[in-house]
Amino acid sequence: MKVFICLDDTDNLNSVGTGKLAAQLADQIENQGWGSCRFVSRHQLLVHPDIPYTSHNSAMCFSAMIKDRALEEIIHYAGHFLERESAPGSDPGLCVVVENELVNPNFLIAFGRSAKKQVLSKEAAYNLARRLGVHLSEHGGTGQGVVGALAGVGLRLEGNDGRIKGRLEVASAGSAVRADFLSSLPQVEELRSLAGGPIRGRDLVRIGEKVKMVLLGGKAVLLLDPSGENDGKVRWRTVPRSALNDY
Repeated sequence: MKVFICLDDTDNLNSVGTGKLAAQLADQIENQGWGSCRFVSRHQLLVHPDIPYTSHNSAMCFSAMIKDRALEEIIHYAGHFLERESAPGSDPGLCVVVENELVNPNFLIAFGRSAKKQVLSKEAAYNLARRLGVHLSEHGGTGQGVVGALAGVGLRLEGNDGRIKGRLEVASAGSAVRADFLSSLPQVEELRSLAGGPIRGRDLVRIGEKVKMVLLGGKAVLLLDPSGENDGKVRWRTVPRSALNDY
């Protein structure tokens, strides 16, 4: 079965980030033989004085294909993992959703979109989780992280929000590689031009600093921009991180 697992509010300013904990949890799921996991995506939620957060108020989510019998083991393990690994003063929340048991995903997607624009309560999160029959639990502090955990699954499920955790290690910044080489990398599920033009396999791409991918159409997408180089030899460049703030 396919599941979505999301963590929120596990860290403080001096601790390991929530993204790293999500990646560690995904590794443990694979190490235990419970299933295989895809990439971790970061979903930016509303930054507001009424919402407790450490630095950015972002939730971290990943999907996994797991054995049916492993679901309860994963939920149990993930809860204890958060209680053990979350930082002092954090308010960790956990959400686990089985995709084919979700009767109306649009409600969950709408909750995720709302969490990017307005302050939502724990009560609203728990009420929706009960209606949809999804697992939602708090594991320390105020437990306010359940809001972001539920919202993060909705945004990952929609598939058009968020940046992929970590950098794409390709080549040194400033070098140029062929587009078909980038397409062949296992982490890259699609190359896409921000301007919408076609990208040919033989086109050269200038590699920038700290190359990041985004979640679009449910895929890990590497975005490219016209390079603007006058000689025309290198047609594209990787989109700089500063231009990805809307994802």
